[in-house]
Amino acid sequence: MQFKSAAFATLSLATFAAATGSDQCTTGSLQCCQSTGTASSSSIASLLAIVGVAVQDVTGLVGVTCSAISGVGVGGDSCTAQPVCCTNNSFNGVIALGCSPINIGA
Repeated sequence: MQFKSAAFATLSLATFAAATGSDQCTTGSLQCCQSTGTASSSSIASLLAIVGVAVQDVTGLVGVTCSAISGVGVGGDSCTAQPVCCTNNSFNGVIALGCSPINIGA
């Protein structure tokens, strides 16, 4: 009986974590980026130039090497780098634009 209670509590906590992460991302998609920074950073500005984005047109943080996160805390999806909510991730994970950091663990 104690094992069933512990398993239920763990599953409930994972479900809560999944809902918390996705609920924080109301303006775009939930992403896990290896790094984030501003468009004026030289390394990020170089990436923006490669994909044809003008630095002056970028607002918010830029995520670098990003992948989508779905069902945070469930089925092995996790982010050991920077979880962010991004408004434009149409660059095949190379960069994501308009990113805001979020806390998926709370």
